[in-house]
Amino acid sequence: MITDREFMQFQRFIFDAAGITMSDGKQALVSGRLAKRLAHYQLDSYGDYLKLLESREEPAELQVAVDLLTTNETYFFREPKHFALLRELAQEAADKHRPMRVWSAASSSGEEPYSIAMVLADVLDDTQWEVLGTDISTRVLQRARSGHYPMERASQMPPHYLKRYCLKGQGSEAGTMLIERSLRQRVQFQHLNLNAPLPRMGSFDVIFLRNVMIYFSLETKRQVVARLLAQLRPGGYFLIGHSETLNDINDSLIALAPSIYRKP
Repeated sequence: MITDREFMQFQRFIFDAAGITMSDGKQALVSGRLAKRLAHYQLDSYGDYLKLLESREEPAELQVAVDLLTTNETYFFREPKHFALLRELAQEAADKHRPMRVWSAASSSGEEPYSIAMVLADVLDDTQWEVLGTDISTRVLQRARSGHYPMERASQMPPHYLKRYCLKGQGSEAGTMLIERSLRQRVQFQHLNLNAPLPRMGSFDVIFLRNVMIYFSLETKRQVVARLLAQLRPGGYFLIGHSETLNDINDSLIALAPSIYRKP
C-alpha cells in the first residue's frame, strides 16, 4: 500500500507534470492505477517507482504515469444545453456561409469532440467545419482515435445521431458502438499539455474547456484560461462545466448563462 509520504510525492509529481491538484484521500486511486507499473519494473515500493520517474532512465514512463493519473470517464452529449447552443451557432454559420472551428481542449477519450462533430456535420457542409480534440493523456487519445465505445456512453445521444453516425457492434462486439469512419476522419486529435505554452493553432469560434479546471489550482486555472482565450476569436464562445465558474479566474469574458461565456 502507498504511504502518506509517497502519496504526497505523487501529488507534487502530477502538479509539476500537468498542473493538476490531486486532492487528499486519493491514495487508493493512485496505488490502484500504478500497481501494475511497480509489478512491470519489479519494484518494491511506490517511492522506488517515483525515483525511476525522476531519474529519467525510462523517459516514456513519465507519459505512462501521467496517463494513468489523469484519465477520467466521460460520455456523449454531456450537458445538452451546450450542444443546443452549438447547433444555433452552426446554423448561423451556415446561413452566412462561414466555416466553423471548434476545439475540445480536454477531450479525454473522444466523446466530447465526436458529439461536437455530429452537430456540425448535421448542420454544415463537409468543407465548412473543423474539430480539434486535445488531451494530456496519450492513452485516451489512442482510444479516441479508434472511436470504439461501450453502448452505455451513448445514453444521452439523440437517437437520429446514433443511427446516422454510429455502427452497432455485432457478435463479439455486442454492447459496443463504433463512430462511423467518415466522421471519425474529420476529427483531429493532438497530444497537448494545457499547462505549457501552446503551439500555433489558429483561432477558434468555440472552445470547450469542461470538467477539467476542478483539478487545477487557482493560479493554474488563470494561466490555462488566458492561454486558451488567446486562441479564441473575438465574438467566440468559451464553454466550461456546469459545476465550474470563472469567478476570480478571468473577468474579460461576457457571461451569457451559467458555464457559457463570449469573448468581446
